[in-house]
Amino acid sequence: MTARGYLPILLVTALLAFAPAVIHSNSVANFLVLTLIITLAAQGWNLLGGVAGQTSFGHAVFFGTGCYTTAILQYHFDVNAWVALVAAIAAGAAVGFVIGFLSFRAGLRGSYFALITLAFAELARILANASELTGGAAGLLLKLEPSFWNMQFADRSYFLWLVLAFVFAGLVISRSIANSRFGAQLVAVRENEDAARALGVDVLKVKLRAISLSGAMTAAAGVLYMQNFLYVDATIAFGIWISIEALLAPMVGGRGLVLGPLVGAFTLHGLGEFTKEFAGRVPGVDLIVFAIVLILVVAFASGGILGLIRRVLPRSLKGAAS
Repeated sequence: MTARGYLPILLVTALLAFAPAVIHSNSVANFLVLTLIITLAAQGWNLLGGVAGQTSFGHAVFFGTGCYTTAILQYHFDVNAWVALVAAIAAGAAVGFVIGFLSFRAGLRGSYFALITLAFAELARILANASELTGGAAGLLLKLEPSFWNMQFADRSYFLWLVLAFVFAGLVISRSIANSRFGAQLVAVRENEDAARALGVDVLKVKLRAISLSGAMTAAAGVLYMQNFLYVDATIAFGIWISIEALLAPMVGGRGLVLGPLVGAFTLHGLGEFTKEFAGRVPGVDLIVFAIVLILVVAFASGGILGLIRRVLPRSLKGAAS
């Protein structure tokens, strides 16, 4: 049963890995790269907001930490991109731990926790916009120097595979957590925090582990975004857009489900691009599509697309949709 749970992950990853071999289009490659980066950020949100039930409105703070850590280390200190990647992931985990410690020790939960994460993200945006270290309002621009050591590739396929490797790792981690004692503790905290504490679960420790892992995964998405565009400013790094994207994908795909962020991200961005093609790329039309999809999901499929599929699938196949 455990091996069968990993099979959908392997199949989806293999399918996406072969995409560059059959689709020779820069537009499609760019679409896949950006959607997979959003998927990785959404996986981070899903671990905290879906599995653990701690809804966040400010995951931009982790995404931006990843963006700026790698950008600052490379731009100001000439640090290798791969070393900067590791440092950025560690920084994301550290920021998650600090925010979690301050919030959870104060007993914040539900809407109060969601709002405090939003406040941290906005504070980070203001500070980044005013600091010389982050380039202020002008932001930071890395040099275009394609090489493996700079994590820049002349062939877009290699960067696509790199991003896909991170998404695959995130899926495997999510599946492993779902099958572990830690995953059971997260679900217990989500369903009834007081009851979980009464059963001997160290709620604070479990929450801190969840938000630290979530921060690390979302920071990794920020690094990949930075390496893809080679530019970042405060609005990009800590803007509300990424917090919304990271939240919407699991909600649409299936909150708390391993494949939920992936399904949600591709559904939203796929429909967004499809609509742009037929609407003449009217500004904001993709946001209208996002809103319509979210309304439909909330109204008719509260468990998301995968939740809806699980309701109609035979019992023997339900594990594949989780």
